This record gives sequence, C-alpha cells and structure tokens, in this order.
Amino acid sequence: MTLETYALNALAVLALVLLLTVTGGIAYLTTVEWRDRRRQEREKREARKR
Repeated sequence: MTLETYALNALAVLALVLLLTVTGGIAYLTTVEWRDRRRQEREKREARKR
C-alpha cells in the first residue's frame, strides 16, 4: 500500500468516527429533551390537580 492509500484510509476512519460521535450526540440530546418535556408535562398536570 502506498502512503496515499494509508492517508485516505485514515481520513475515512476519522470521518466515520466523527459521524458516529455527532450521531450519538444528537441522539443523546434528543433523549434528554424528550425526558425533560415529559417531566414538565407531568408537573403541569400535577399542578392543575391541586
């Protein structure tokens, strides 16, 4: 393999790692927002009952 092939492979692996990191971050933020929204709605319902 040539140096160019190694460089391209390294860039491809780096791109894949970055893609997975960003995707994981988006999934985490979406989950946290969903949980927070559910908690706020539950608190609103409980406040109305009082």
